Amino acid sequence: MRSDSFVGVSDVSVDLATRLTEALRPRSLGEQAVNFILASLVVAEVEARRIRHDPWEVLTRAIQPLLWLTVFGQAVARARLFAGQDDYLSFMAPGILAQSVMFTSIFYGLAIIWERDAGVLQKILVLPVPRASFVAGKGLGAGLRALIQGAVIVLVAVAMGIHLEVRPVSLLTCTVAILLGAGVFATLSMLLATLLKTRERFMGVGQVLTMPLFFASNAIYPLDIMPTWLRILAHMNPLSYLVELLRGALVQGNPLGVLRDWLVLLVWLGVLQVVVSRRYDRVLL
Repeated sequence: MRSDSFVGVSDVSVDLATRLTEALRPRSLGEQAVNFILASLVVAEVEARRIRHDPWEVLTRAIQPLLWLTVFGQAVARARLFAGQDDYLSFMAPGILAQSVMFTSIFYGLAIIWERDAGVLQKILVLPVPRASFVAGKGLGAGLRALIQGAVIVLVAVAMGIHLEVRPVSLLTCTVAILLGAGVFATLSMLLATLLKTRERFMGVGQVLTMPLFFASNAIYPLDIMPTWLRILAHMNPLSYLVELLRGALVQGNPLGVLRDWLVLLVWLGVLQVVVSRRYDRVLL
């Protein structure tokens, strides 16, 4: 990762400090909630500036999911390995979209370690702003990256002739689901960053973690063909619920998704937000 990926933080450090400090003058619970949202949006804005500074990094990361869709997907579709999946590419496309969200977000903690080593994180954490605002803002920043990649994947899928529902309601549901899923995996990644603390350890654990999460989900094959032990893991895996939301919106004609899927992802996000917010200072050690 290049050091210029963090130029956006240096360019707006004074503005960030001023706006975050002004956001911390709560007098009531409602004001605290508003200030939390405003501070999170400021952090997300910094992440958006990084994307603008190097947009090709985001686009090139979409190559791997596209290879899964165009090479693996078409090969399996011709082999007809799964009974009842007459249109396997339509079944698989939401799973690959969810995979790209996870792959983009699961290494987001690496930026935290890099910022610490560059001395940027220390400057941010001395501001009198709740740690939860930084965690939520960075999760939203990961969601912005995932949305760009997701748009590329959907466009390529439609160009390939894969049948997807691209109605406004379906796309809105996908947008919210991608932001939520990216927040879950980015926050999990930030938790790993506070535990591992070096880039080498983080990369090793991150690479070990991604493939089990992907294969222990319903991204590329249905749950009913899995052995019992793998089906149990899939039901515990947040990626499975993200896949179900995307598949329901883009393929199954359920644009609003299933309430259970939304609740599971929200619970994952809420628990991880609390844990990471309390451990955030430890990334400096």
